[in-house]
Formats: sequence, C-alpha cells, structure tokens
Amino acid sequence: MAKENFVRVDGLRVRYFEHGSGPAAVLLHGASLGSSADVWVDNLPALAGHGLRVIAFDQPGFGLSDDPEDHSVAYRTRFVLAFMDAMRLEQAHLVGHSQSGRIAVSLALAHPERVAKIVVLGTGSLLPPLPGGKNPDSGEGEEGGATEPTLEETRKLLEENLFDRTLVTPTAVQTRHRMSAGKNFRAFLARKQARTGEGKKESTPLWRRLPEVPLPMRLIYGRQDRAAEERSALAKQLYPAIDLHLIDRCKHLIQWDAAEEFAALSGSFLAG
Repeated sequence: MAKENFVRVDGLRVRYFEHGSGPAAVLLHGASLGSSADVWVDNLPALAGHGLRVIAFDQPGFGLSDDPEDHSVAYRTRFVLAFMDAMRLEQAHLVGHSQSGRIAVSLALAHPERVAKIVVLGTGSLLPPLPGGKNPDSGEGEEGGATEPTLEETRKLLEENLFDRTLVTPTAVQTRHRMSAGKNFRAFLARKQARTGEGKKESTPLWRRLPEVPLPMRLIYGRQDRAAEERSALAKQLYPAIDLHLIDRCKHLIQWDAAEEFAALSGSFLAG
C-alpha cells in the first residue's frame, strides 16, 4: 500500500504518495473539482512493478496540499520542477492526466533536461480540433459548478467520467467529495478566475507543437471520451509517427476504467 507523506515545497505543505524503487515517475492529476493524488493510488503498485519509483502528489490547491497565492496553470507547471527539487530528483518521467498532460508537454519543451519520458492521458487539448465540429476541451480544469457540490452531484460527475460506472463506489465518492469541499472548492473558484485573467490564447496551439517534443512521448485516450476517437484519427493523419493509443470501453478516467492497460502501456514505455 502506498504511504501518505508530506513535504515542504515553495513554502507549501504538499501531500504525496510513493511506491517502488528505480527511475522516478511523477504522476500529475487533472484539474477538475475534486481531483487529487487519490486518483492514482490504486495504480501505483502495478506501475512500480515495472521497476519504477512512482510518486503522485496533490498539486497546490488540491487534495490535502496547501493553497497557493497563484492559482494559474503556469504556476502549477513551475511547481512540478519545485516538487522534483524538494524530492531531490534531477530528472523524472512525467505522466499527466487531463489538463496536466499540457503541463507535462510544456515542461518537456521548456526543460527537456529535467524530463526523461512523458505519458499524456486523456488530454483533449493536445488533439487537433475537428473541422467545424464541437471540440469539448472544457473539462480540463472547469468541471464543477458555481456552488459547492452535494454528495449526489459529486457522484454524478464521477459517473460522467467513467465508462464502467460500477467503479463509482461509496468510498470513491466520499473521497472525491472530501476533496471537492471547503478550501478545495474555494481554490477551484480561484483557478477559474485565474484562467479568465490569463486571457490571451497561445500564439501556436500546443497540439501543433507535438512534433517538437524532444523526448519520447506516448499519448493514451479512452475511445468513448469526448470525441477522442475522431480527433485521435486526425492526429495520426497529421503526425503519422505519433505514439498514440486508444483504449476501448474507456472514458476520461482512463487509469480507473482501464487500470491494467494503463499500467502495461505506461509502465513498459517508461521502463523500457
């Protein structure tokens, strides 16, 4: 069982889980309301079984980690390197789910010396948009309402992100709800405000920069997630050499819906 630990990073108390030994792989959870390192806990033993030191932490403003003053994505991106410094990791693999896939790719482009390989998991904004179609990327950091959710609303949000709804157990809902309330809900509202304030669009969309990533990268999507199948096909047309995998019977929480496939695809790739 992964042990819960705490470390001081940039003046913040940060919770993390760690399992296994070997080259480090840092797992980055998504940014929707209720996200935390808990989404990875059941995946850690299988990934560690590939000879990896697997570390999952609550990003600032999530889970049991302290809230930062800066709630921007840019700060959370810089924070990954600060966390690595605190853990004395010169280099690590990065696994980024949802919005954090963008964080992993951004770090690979800006600081390739700190990143060994990356796995992108369900990051819609890293797929090319469909011509004239609806391209639902809004789940990357905006899933959640204007008021603190009820337990039932938390359950429904989890169900929307899973193909196998039997995984939405009372324990899973309670954990997600705990990470959606109080200071975590206030941080969620602050993140939405920060995204509004960031305003300007990228001059070049990050999906267009995928061929520039200077290190090994694997992208994994759920076939039933947010137009992922059509957009993945378009990505393969544009970038035939891209290492992209679609998993059937799988929606946005790939690491839950397809835990074995995720561990096999990610573990073999990172340890290989």
